[in-house]
Amino acid sequence: MHQTIEDIINSTKKRVECSNKLTPDSNIDKNVTRNIESVINKTKKEHKVPIIAEIKPASPGTFNLNVSPREAAIIAKDMQQAGATAISVLTETEYFHSSKKNLESARNESVLPVLRKDFIINENQMDEVQTDLILLIASILGDELDRFVSLALSKGLQPLVEVHNKNELEKALQTSAKLIGINNRNLDTFEINLQTTYNLAPLIKQYDIENNTHHIIISESGIYSTDNIKQLIKAGADALLIGSSIIKSNNIYNKTKQLVEALE
Repeated sequence: MHQTIEDIINSTKKRVECSNKLTPDSNIDKNVTRNIESVINKTKKEHKVPIIAEIKPASPGTFNLNVSPREAAIIAKDMQQAGATAISVLTETEYFHSSKKNLESARNESVLPVLRKDFIINENQMDEVQTDLILLIASILGDELDRFVSLALSKGLQPLVEVHNKNELEKALQTSAKLIGINNRNLDTFEINLQTTYNLAPLIKQYDIENNTHHIIISESGIYSTDNIKQLIKAGADALLIGSSIIKSNNIYNKTKQLVEALE
């Protein structure tokens, strides 16, 4: 795994140790989860592209935009009005310069399902903030993946399991997760290649046919153009998680709308 990811995980461990000393958020309600599958299906019926638009202030080594909780609310509203299917919010503080407050603010402003995107390594992180979906990274959780998926479901959260290769995918398919995120970014090299989705999406479709199951495929990372979107949808992606190209644009509403309407 890339040294930057190792650094982020170590930073997250310290953050979790501090948060474990705090009382879990008592305002979290397991019964108010917003279901992403129904929104994806609705978007498809309208011949639009299901876009999970991401509020991404920064990434390791790259600064995008200062985002306060108030600004996160404004951005979330723009994304929703532009037709986004869901909103992803980074909550990692040191490398992505965001916060749980940003997620709270974005979710309060929007009616869309919200994904908490962070490095989840401790079950207590699932009780920190109200959200609808939670990212679980297969390469980081390893043999703990199935337990974390089951735990998330028991808490009323929809786990989005992120994979990058066939081995991780096979493990993800053995869990109860219905949402599979294919990360086009290799966490060992940081290189991005959309071929990852082209290779793995058909394997999920084939698995579902053979096992009479149904998974939602979400392609992540490296998606910038309408041509990218058309090819990924053709390969089998049900939805696309897009951060950098939206947040770096001069007009978040217009960029989100352009991507949502890519098939028109």
